[in-house]
Amino acid sequence: MNVFQFRDSLVADYSAYVTSFISIRDPRVQAQVDQELTGGLLWPEPSIGLNPTFAKGAWIDELVNQGVLNGECGRIFRIKASPEDPGAGLRLHRHQLDAIHAARTGHNYVLTTGTGSGKSLAYIVPIVDAILRGQRRPGVKAIVVYPMNALANSQEQELKKFLNFGYPDGRGPVTFRRYTGQENDDERRAIIADPPDILLTNYVMLEFILTRTEERELVRAAKGLRFLVLDELHTYRGRQGADVALLVRRTRNACDATSLQHIGTSATMASGGSTEDQRREVARVASLIFGSSVKVEHVIGETLERATPEPNLADPSFLRALAERLIQRSTGEVATYREFVLDPLSRWIESVFGVSTEPVTSRLVRAIPRALGGASGAASELAALVSLDQSLCADRVKEQLVSGAQITDPETGFPVFAFRLHQFISRGETVYASLEPEDRRYLTLHPQKFVPGDRSKVLVPLVFCRECGQEYYTVRYVEEGAERRIEARTFDEKSADGDGDIGYLHLNAGRPWTFQPGELPDDWLEPGEPPRVKYHLKEAIPRQMQVAPDGRLEEGGVIAHFVCAPFRFCLNCGVAYGGRARADFAKLATLGTEGRSTATTVLSLSAIRHLRRENSVAAEARKLLSFTDNRQDASLQAGHVNDFVEVGLLRSALFKAAHCPCIPLETWVSAA
Repeated sequence: MNVFQFRDSLVADYSAYVTSFISIRDPRVQAQVDQELTGGLLWPEPSIGLNPTFAKGAWIDELVNQGVLNGECGRIFRIKASPEDPGAGLRLHRHQLDAIHAARTGHNYVLTTGTGSGKSLAYIVPIVDAILRGQRRPGVKAIVVYPMNALANSQEQELKKFLNFGYPDGRGPVTFRRYTGQENDDERRAIIADPPDILLTNYVMLEFILTRTEERELVRAAKGLRFLVLDELHTYRGRQGADVALLVRRTRNACDATSLQHIGTSATMASGGSTEDQRREVARVASLIFGSSVKVEHVIGETLERATPEPNLADPSFLRALAERLIQRSTGEVATYREFVLDPLSRWIESVFGVSTEPVTSRLVRAIPRALGGASGAASELAALVSLDQSLCADRVKEQLVSGAQITDPETGFPVFAFRLHQFISRGETVYASLEPEDRRYLTLHPQKFVPGDRSKVLVPLVFCRECGQEYYTVRYVEEGAERRIEARTFDEKSADGDGDIGYLHLNAGRPWTFQPGELPDDWLEPGEPPRVKYHLKEAIPRQMQVAPDGRLEEGGVIAHFVCAPFRFCLNCGVAYGGRARADFAKLATLGTEGRSTATTVLSLSAIRHLRRENSVAAEARKLLSFTDNRQDASLQAGHVNDFVEVGLLRSALFKAAHCPCIPLETWVSAA
């Protein structure tokens, strides 16, 4: 799967959606909107993050032979594809091995490593080993607390592969159960009646376990609790962090856990300073949450190594080889692992997107994700380095990244370049314009109060008639003594939110509005000759005023008309709305008119449909994707536009598609 093409498809669908419900009459405004959208205002250049190569640790079988792990761990911790598969040997990363050694000391420890580093094995292996070595008494020996049910559900599936697969009855010597509130009554009663060795839960459910009478037996079963794990420790901040810290202490007391070992995992908990500074800060915060000391030496970070030889970018011979590699056309042949890692382009990519050297410690750390395109993107940097075209460089880098995700390390089986494309998709807002004639007013799509460099000219947000695209300034009319002025306001502001009358300012030099009976809706007029405006609507007649660029009403300003809210009719096309249609949202539009939920739905449905067309998607995932899409189509045909995503099916389909072996890449899309 080419994740770059997948990203382009999502953006194209979202762009079509955003622009489909808004028309703009003024060609200058339309040109500004087109330019900003084309430039990526709502979908900026994606950032690329390359999963680094972790330093290799020992094989599980080696640890068993050395007596570090119980012999049964050699049967449990293997790579198994099915319940009947005895599995292949498993080699740990160095940080996982460090965690096992830290666990054997009995001290609390925290693992702070990045995404995809196998943090769960860093506590599951020591827990299972301790259970196997200990007395086989019934009861809960370990509680693993997750911040979200989705994480607990995912971990349950992984534990099944290790603890259940490879055993004749599908039940290994160490038991585990999920207890998160998703279970039915029968499952809940079964867990209480026969407590597992390892309990997977969330912090809210753990609170219930400690306080509800029906779970009292579960608390008794956890007497002498040996391990308490807080996964994703960095999520517990502020008031929630204080609540969880108290929950940890109450759990320790309720379970009479005098030898409790606290374990935490986190992608990141500190920023700034050297690695050692960060470790000290992590140890301090973890100690506060656990209510038990965490030593700095027991904060375990990831140890990285390069997959490719480090390039010397000052070496002319390397630069020549890199330029020649970029000029070469792709033959379509898949490179071998050795050919790929020695490729000068692969070496440059790993140095830019994969790892960098920390100045203080000289150790390898993850590179900060960065954009490929754009003026300051990596492709521009590469083009300047080898004096080639930027678009050519960008294309070659994309090709190499996709290839690197398909070529695996023969020793570990992991892709050489498992990368992520971080694409942020934001909700549009609106156009801002100065209070000046249409042919020279300042336009921008970036929220600000004044024209840059001139604070005497205010900027006011625009909305557009859904029928003809005529723009209106969203304003508030204020009178303070002798001063009268127009102020900018938000589209959703109500009259009670501030002083003055809220409404809209109409400016159309090509077709200025005039107070003539024919310019008003028919139902505004009383029968007669000449017709008269109905008494209760006289206050709603648009008022002409002259507005200066700073918003004050004064002679010589631009001629405009103030239309009070709610919006009753368009001064350009004449479309009128009855008295019951008070919501201006249905009459006027902005770039941000789309709802957050609907935007997310459009992106999700687009993702599913594009994945369905991917031949690389596994059969199981394709079946679920097809079923989800059909359910959505049926809902659309029934008219349930806002409810046509079956959230459970959608999440499951995307999860399976993104994690199947033939799609080693992930696209992260944030709809804000």
